[in-house]
Amino acid sequence: MERIAVCPGSFDPVTIGHLDIITRASKLFDRVIVLVSKNIMKTNESFTPQERKDMILCVTKHLPNVQVDISDGLLADYVKDAGAIAIVKGLRAVSDFEYEFQMALANRKLYAGAETVFLTTTAENMYLSSSVVKQIATFGGDISHFVPSEILELIEKRLVKERLS
Repeated sequence: MERIAVCPGSFDPVTIGHLDIITRASKLFDRVIVLVSKNIMKTNESFTPQERKDMILCVTKHLPNVQVDISDGLLADYVKDAGAIAIVKGLRAVSDFEYEFQMALANRKLYAGAETVFLTTTAENMYLSSSVVKQIATFGGDISHFVPSEILELIEKRLVKERLS
């Protein structure tokens, strides 16, 4: 039986921290579905779901067991329909844990067929988030240490353009 995991997130934009979690998950499971999903708490999206999917496909092309999809529904329903056994979430700090723990319990109640697996970030990525990348880029700062090089120019063009608009 194939062991499938879903790694959900808004990925707006994808960072090296996200890529680290995806890469590590790809070593633990037969297949990892990176799921671009809507976070209703985040309202100022910089990239469309399709653009985010394309960026993730670009930076994960070296990982043959990773695929990327988009969903705007309940994560638990997607996980069940995909036949996944796990939801993989990255944790940066204790502040992430409380929210992610609540979500894990809710997802378990909605679909008991999958476990939530938490992967802790590496020390160098503890502070890194898409929001931090957006703030730095918007003010013309160097984000080359925070996003994969393959998509750096695309992200810079979009975020600097937003600032000038």
